[in-house]
Amino acid sequence: MSKVHVRTGDTVVVLSGKNKGQQGKVVAVSPKEGKVIVEDINKVKKHVKPRQMGQQGGIIEAEGALYASKVQVVCPKCGKPTRIAHKILENGSKVRVCKNEGCGEEF
Repeated sequence: MSKVHVRTGDTVVVLSGKNKGQQGKVVAVSPKEGKVIVEDINKVKKHVKPRQMGQQGGIIEAEGALYASKVQVVCPKCGKPTRIAHKILENGSKVRVCKNEGCGEEF
């Protein structure tokens, strides 16, 4: 079982590739493959065949998967890309914490 540092709904920034520097929201996470799908980033064209009578076929643009190592979480408080630390609270629950200097925001 593989773990991925991002979750669905996180805002991330792309670190490398043709979409470097762009921000978007994570739509789906695949821990088994170590990939994420980010909204409006890494658009690919799919050729879709009509499956039913009267259905339209054609070329559709969709988001392609990115390796999770190519994205970094953006802190909701300071707005900067950050590495994530984990902090255990008194009640035993675990929260993610921003590691940027002077921030320390829990999310």
